[in-house]
Amino acid sequence: MRRADRLFQLIQILRRVNRPVTAAKLAEELEVSKRTVYRDIADLVGQRVPIEGEAGLGYTLSTFYSMPPLMFTQDELEALVLGVQLVQSLPDKTIGNSAKDVFAKIRDVIPPSFIATLSDAGVRIKPRELEPEKQDTRYLREAIRANKKIRITYFDRDDNKSERVVWPIILGYDEAYCLLIAWCEQRQQYRHFRVDRIRQIDRLDTSVPIAGNELRQRWELWREQTWLNKC
Repeated sequence: MRRADRLFQLIQILRRVNRPVTAAKLAEELEVSKRTVYRDIADLVGQRVPIEGEAGLGYTLSTFYSMPPLMFTQDELEALVLGVQLVQSLPDKTIGNSAKDVFAKIRDVIPPSFIATLSDAGVRIKPRELEPEKQDTRYLREAIRANKKIRITYFDRDDNKSERVVWPIILGYDEAYCLLIAWCEQRQQYRHFRVDRIRQIDRLDTSVPIAGNELRQRWELWREQTWLNKC
């Protein structure tokens, strides 16, 4: 790794954490010696990068520090390409189109020397033999963001129809399906609904009585407990 790239990566590591990082941890991730880390830290401080801390205790980067947000290493650009490919392969037309839009915006603002990395990245996801049916999730996303109840018309695996009022929590994905994870008022339990089996969605004016982040935390706790009970 070039020294300039290493200094940039060192700042990136400190930016993504909110607690001190030891020189040993930095050296391990950068694949250099601790002595090199100490020297790089001293060089950055000399360039007025607000790094705080000391050897043995760890280092942090001041929250007031700012740097150009769209400066990427080649590894980061390849991760971006791979991420866009993966999102576009999901059974969700809406988020796939959004991924393409993000990719186009980044391509328009990065330095010209990086364009080749985007167009000819050496990473790919495995092609699928059968592409999943793409779903339009706009209304579900809007309901989740607004923390509003919705009424859905749903058909189960046996094609039995039901209407339910649910509290939408998150959208989950695997290779084949998009799932709406929600609290079902009818069942008084958390339920996973395949989006391709939802025939109609009506957003209600009634707000979910629990804040969205708390509802997600409750679902995650329920999921963890349910999994432990099966072990």
